[in-house]
Amino acid sequence: MNIQPILESGQVALYPLESADFEALYAVASDPEIWEQHPNKDRWKKEVFSNFFEGAMQSKGAFKILDKVSGEILGSTRFYEFNEQDSSIFIGYTFYAVKCWGKGINHAVKKLMLKYAFQYVSKVYFHIGAANLRSQISIGRLGAVKIAEQEVSYFAELPKLNFVYEISKADLVD
Repeated sequence: MNIQPILESGQVALYPLESADFEALYAVASDPEIWEQHPNKDRWKKEVFSNFFEGAMQSKGAFKILDKVSGEILGSTRFYEFNEQDSSIFIGYTFYAVKCWGKGINHAVKKLMLKYAFQYVSKVYFHIGAANLRSQISIGRLGAVKIAEQEVSYFAELPKLNFVYEISKADLVD
């Protein structure tokens, strides 16, 4: 499974994240409102975001999310922890510009990623911050269910409590 393909729908495109994308992506990520419910609330600060971006680059599974009409960067997401034996992969580290919230962008991106992933795996997991109600509700609308709680260490950051959600192809809601 290629964990960094180019994925496109009528609304959005996911392209592999490149080091040259830092400034444009940071322009989106620099809004503190994005990180209010996130376990790492200070990721809007450039030095903290720099660390996040470095982790994204090292993951070799990160994407920039583009609006197909304007070409504007809307946010970022990634595939990670592909496990061939378990037939599973994680989707996460996702964030969007506030102006995208409630517009169906997250739903479109997740559906695109899930459709691709289910060609190779039977289940997809998500780490979602324990206080990130917005993301918990959103992922539930796709058919994912909470299966565990786990301390997660983000790249070079302290561990934070996350909920683990799971979805299988049969559970995916349109």
